[in-house]
Amino acid sequence: MSTAARTGLRGAAWLLPAAIVLIALNFRGPIVATAPVIGDIRVDLGLSATIAGLLTTIPVLCFALATPFASWVIAKADPERAVSLSLVIVLAGTVVRSMPSAAALLIGTAVIGIGITIGNVVIPVVIRRDTSPERVGLVTGVYTSALNVGSMITSLGTAPIAEAWGWPIAIAVWAVLAVVAGLAWTYAVGARAAWLRSAPAGEPVPVTGPIDQVLGTGSLRAAAEQALYEPVRPARRLITWGLTLAFGGQAFSYYALTAWIPTLLHDEIGFSKASSGASSSVFQILAVVGALGVPALASRWKPRAIIALVAFLWLAMPLGLLFAPQLWLLWSVLGGAAQGGGITVIFIVIVRIVSSDADARRMSAFVQGGGYLIGSAGPLVAGTLHGATGDWTAPLLVVLVAVLTLGVVGTVAARRVS
Repeated sequence: MSTAARTGLRGAAWLLPAAIVLIALNFRGPIVATAPVIGDIRVDLGLSATIAGLLTTIPVLCFALATPFASWVIAKADPERAVSLSLVIVLAGTVVRSMPSAAALLIGTAVIGIGITIGNVVIPVVIRRDTSPERVGLVTGVYTSALNVGSMITSLGTAPIAEAWGWPIAIAVWAVLAVVAGLAWTYAVGARAAWLRSAPAGEPVPVTGPIDQVLGTGSLRAAAEQALYEPVRPARRLITWGLTLAFGGQAFSYYALTAWIPTLLHDEIGFSKASSGASSSVFQILAVVGALGVPALASRWKPRAIIALVAFLWLAMPLGLLFAPQLWLLWSVLGGAAQGGGITVIFIVIVRIVSSDADARRMSAFVQGGGYLIGSAGPLVAGTLHGATGDWTAPLLVVLVAVLTLGVVGTVAARRVS
């Protein structure tokens, strides 16, 4: 049976990637939506710098703590329904977060984090399952590009909307993206997108080859197939831990800078609130270059070489902002391309080393769960250090260490992956 028939896709080769792009717009944008208006939120609700940092930390912490739940949802339902559920949860969290109270702000942020967690885990599984091997890298790059396009859109649009209608409307309006993505996903996969509707039964996929000739059918065959295809648990593989630390370095750096770049540019260069939000969007949109460039390199270079290059470019961001903040545009271009390439190459490594859909789900959940647990500390650590020291030197030095972790540990972990 074809992949399209098995998943209920409607046939067009572009349909699934297009739906994935629209879905991805919802998996980073809501996290960064509060950064351009964090000053207004703090004044209106009386939040400290540490509590303000939680608005970015909470969703990333959910990525780590809710990953087992996400993996369970995907296993019990199916990927199509899991994607739908993630969008519904993100939509609900966005609406709750827009209510002008500190409690609603934090609760809604946590709900958004849980919804995105499900999507984070399931989308790589969908890409691996429903994309031909030669297009996996490209579709992965398109997906990670769209993550950053979502961040760019919200970074650019939130502050102007807030000036016109206030910050609650400015962060609520992005719920429209979840509705659009849900409609596109439903059109792409049909009835299987509905959480409460029975999925159409698919015909069994026959297994043919030497194992049939030797073992036939029955319990002997089942036992032999389990022995042949049962994947090694992620925690028992050294590469899993290396990828987790590398992903953690990537996530820590990205979320620390995403949360505080607008404030840093305001403090160091004197940008206005709207200008800071627009300037920080450069860091988000340049990720498209890295996300699409890495798959092109992956056809010629080994992953370890790509990780080393990504880390080298990433270093420009913290070092540049430390020693020459007036050149922020150059550092944002280099760092933005690097952060888009970093997450892409790690996903590509995961896809290359897994052996089945179940293995992909487990590996994706483990690496992202542990990596985001590390990354969740980024905004909180950066905000706390800034509050304690009064400048940005200590936060940028911590980001520098995280980038080095990505480069060194990731290169070692991927040394045997071709």
